[in-house]
Amino acid sequence: MEPLPSELRVIEEAEALARTLGDDPNHTVAAVALDAWGRLHHAVNVFHFTGGPCAELVALGAAATAGAGPLVAIAAAGDRGRGLIPPCGRCRQVMLDHHPDFLVAVPTEDGPRMRPITKLLPDAYVFPDADAVRLFRLNKRYRHSVENGTKTSSVRWDESWSTGRVVIYFEDDGGAPLPAEITGVHRYRLDELTPDRLRIRADTSVDEYIAGLRRHYPAMPEAAWVDVVDFSID
Repeated sequence: MEPLPSELRVIEEAEALARTLGDDPNHTVAAVALDAWGRLHHAVNVFHFTGGPCAELVALGAAATAGAGPLVAIAAAGDRGRGLIPPCGRCRQVMLDHHPDFLVAVPTEDGPRMRPITKLLPDAYVFPDADAVRLFRLNKRYRHSVENGTKTSSVRWDESWSTGRVVIYFEDDGGAPLPAEITGVHRYRLDELTPDRLRIRADTSVDEYIAGLRRHYPAMPEAAWVDVVDFSID
């Protein structure tokens, strides 16, 4: 997916920090992480023959030191003009365990793209004791309706959700995230959706709703299964 403005800022900050590293062989990669409050956390790697930490892991530690909570996105860039670089396997595993809803910036032929960490590490082992807080993303236009209780569900495809605590993050909103609880997850085929199952008014077109889903999930197949995720804010 193409980066949002806030994610482009993360990439730009990482590349700018990397340009300051010079020729120091001990610090060759910069990373910047974005938290749900819109704050950026900067870091560089610490190379050492015993296995010094990558810049992404230092950024996670810096964010934790600042009390950042769940993180939204991360980007890393190499020194000497290497630009945006993808994370190594160890970093991917740590990100998945501690921030399972992370979006990670990666370079492509079409420019930088954001990838869910789950897509960068498929069929992964999940550390059972990580106790990570999930980050539930919503478009910023929904903030008011979520806060006043008129929007209490969202339809998701190709995502994995279960009941439990989450933090609702309104993308590019600039406001505070909301603590919430996922109270139910209901799976249906697209052709099984009804206004009642979608939690929409009876006179609302289901076909138009599905067309909107396809714009959001362009890779969603015709016979897709989707999850209706119910939530309540604390």
